[in-house]
Amino acid sequence: MKAHTAIVLIATHCAAALAGFVAGIYALPILIAPPAPTAAAVSVTARNAKWTGEFRRDLKDSDALHWGEGIVSIGSDFIALAGRIAPGPDYKLYLSPQWVETEADFVRLKPTMVRVGDVRTFENFVVPVPSGVDPSQFTTVVVWCESFSQFISSAKYR
Repeated sequence: MKAHTAIVLIATHCAAALAGFVAGIYALPILIAPPAPTAAAVSVTARNAKWTGEFRRDLKDSDALHWGEGIVSIGSDFIALAGRIAPGPDYKLYLSPQWVETEADFVRLKPTMVRVGDVRTFENFVVPVPSGVDPSQFTTVVVWCESFSQFISSAKYR
């Protein structure tokens, strides 16, 4: 086997392995996600909301792999989404006292935020607000990918 052929084979095999790894990182959260709450369940929860906001795809740091769309309902005991977010691993839901639209905003404001909980579904979600957390003290709800430090989406509700 010629050296050139060996190099090409090694390079193509490495590229295929890398592509498989990336596809696995993307697909695994989808495969292990629990069943999403139904639209009816989210609607019932949302009726008790004090505030609403909207996840939009056109935010500054949103892109084809990091986005959210839908109506977010915020109550004193829950935060619910009737909509979708891009699938991904290790999503966390935060409340922020200021509007967040970029990763830089998130990093700058993270010390002033409170983490509400994990987001495990990508179509509709209901996340309980921990006791002691008062959503009226914040203005914005943010979905953040903790593993890759990626901004996913946010919605201003006050």
